[in-house]
Amino acid sequence: MASHSQATNIKPASRSYIMAGLMLTMGLAAMDGTIVATAIPSIVHDLGGFSLFPWVFSVYLLVQAAMVPIYGKLADIYGRKPMLLIGSAIFLLGSMLSGLSWNMVALIAFRGVQGVGAAAIVPIATTVVGDLFSIEERAKMQGYLASVWGISAVIGPAIGGFLVQYASWHWVFYINVPIGIAAMLTIWFFLHEKVAVYRHTIDYWGSILIMVSMASIILGLLEGGVGWRWLSWFSAATIGGGVVLVGALIWVEARAREPVIPLWVFGRRVLAIANIGSLIVGVLSMGLSSFLPTFVQGVLGKTPLVAGFALATMSIGWPTASAYSGKLYLKIGFRNTALIGGGLCTVAGIGFWSLDMQSKVWLVAAFSLVMGSGLGLLSTSLVVAVQSVVGWNRRGVVTGSNMFTRMLGSTLGVAVFGSIVNANLAAWFRNTPAAIRMQLPKGLNASSMIGGASTAKVPQAALHYVQQGLYIGIHRVFLGLLIAAVLVLVVEWAFPSKPAMLENLP
Repeated sequence: MASHSQATNIKPASRSYIMAGLMLTMGLAAMDGTIVATAIPSIVHDLGGFSLFPWVFSVYLLVQAAMVPIYGKLADIYGRKPMLLIGSAIFLLGSMLSGLSWNMVALIAFRGVQGVGAAAIVPIATTVVGDLFSIEERAKMQGYLASVWGISAVIGPAIGGFLVQYASWHWVFYINVPIGIAAMLTIWFFLHEKVAVYRHTIDYWGSILIMVSMASIILGLLEGGVGWRWLSWFSAATIGGGVVLVGALIWVEARAREPVIPLWVFGRRVLAIANIGSLIVGVLSMGLSSFLPTFVQGVLGKTPLVAGFALATMSIGWPTASAYSGKLYLKIGFRNTALIGGGLCTVAGIGFWSLDMQSKVWLVAAFSLVMGSGLGLLSTSLVVAVQSVVGWNRRGVVTGSNMFTRMLGSTLGVAVFGSIVNANLAAWFRNTPAAIRMQLPKGLNASSMIGGASTAKVPQAALHYVQQGLYIGIHRVFLGLLIAAVLVLVVEWAFPSKPAMLENLP
């Protein structure tokens, strides 16, 4: 059974308090990625497990991608308020546990708990706005929620850098707790709704297969060439098994009554191209966010606060370009707007690829700003394009699918780039000169020496050797970003210049 949820008997003053609570809740999810990325070098320094750190992002995004549609259905069944409160409580529990982590494996597990909770926050908060406000008011209220992402994206890296530099990395997780509790109390006291029940189904098998198949592929990518050889039974079992499970997912989704991923969204040219473009947007955004702070701190030798500001410029460019994209695509069309965005990403990719170990931080920040601007134009033009070619009753499905592919791209991007860095560093440390070898921990944990307060205690020759290895690995990531940017240009070139309304959809 399911339901239609309506907020009832809510006074204007109460609606203002609810909006404040929703914005605070949304801010937690919005800040999480950038604030954690800034803290990663210090986390790795304390906990070790450098080869595992991409999982800190991947598991969070992967669980979110699989759980979002489930929360959407549960919110219809039991109401928005209880599911938003439950999701927020799980997110805060995951935050507390993440701050208490004693090693990288524990942190990864607790980040998965965070992801379970985070999956409820964005879609349900957005839906509550639709329940509370009239059509005339919604645009303004959704604008307030959108502004949270812009503000959080700017202050998140700065807060992360400040906390790491002047307190400890544990506080990038603990800071969520008082903010989250205030948001939950506001929603608890002021949001009231009436739930009317009707029949609905939830595609649990689809969600499980998404998580298991992607987790298997990601495990194979991150451990291949590090934990085991690429040409081994382990690689075949993880990557090959993941591919087989993707096939099972397609089979299940083709037969599901209400699938997590309706296959028809990939069967029409306009939707398929837009979804592929969004997948690459996810690859670019999380690929850069995950490794840029490590480059600034580990290779250039700057502080966490400086690394946070270098990443923040991407977050400034994204919402600014996104806000301007409306005027642009009305004048020149969705295709040309997306191509301009892809062109900016390519320019930024060339810039990142040109960086060396003596590059200035302002140059890194400038390329980050250009990349963010390109991603803002790309992401907004693609999602509005898919919304414009379907009727009202299909708009939620195509929007959700577009967001899902972006999240999936983020997950895979972190895994692929993490695999590249791990493989390059493993080869680099296998050939460590004898004079330096005794000064370094074994394997990839040597990379953890460059983050944290004890860097000054590391012998200069050993420190420089580790920095060289990191530079080589992350330089390959920057090359990967350039290739992905060129690929999105090629993909969006095939986008129809004047997409027509789609008919006869399932």
